[in-house]
Amino acid sequence: MSRAADSIRQGLTEAIEYAKGRAPRSGYRVHVPEDIDVKAIRTKLGLSQQAFAARFGFSVNTLRHWEHGARQPEGPTRAYLIVIDRAPDAVRRALQRG
Repeated sequence: MSRAADSIRQGLTEAIEYAKGRAPRSGYRVHVPEDIDVKAIRTKLGLSQQAFAARFGFSVNTLRHWEHGARQPEGPTRAYLIVIDRAPDAVRRALQRG
């Protein structure tokens, strides 16, 4: 078998073990995509720019820059936006007072 096929097989085996919770998590890194579609996340949640910014702690101006493509969110903010996209209620609860 070729080296490429062996590498692919090993990667698939590791991915399956990881998904089943049987692989050491310390050996894996988080993948945060370079490009985040902030407008799609906001639209999916049915929020205006003002409501989205207020709920999740962004400035409306920054949000507008992201949505118009003038700027892209940086690393930690991209990760935060992924969490907002996947678990918006958890973020809302975490940010509530009390």
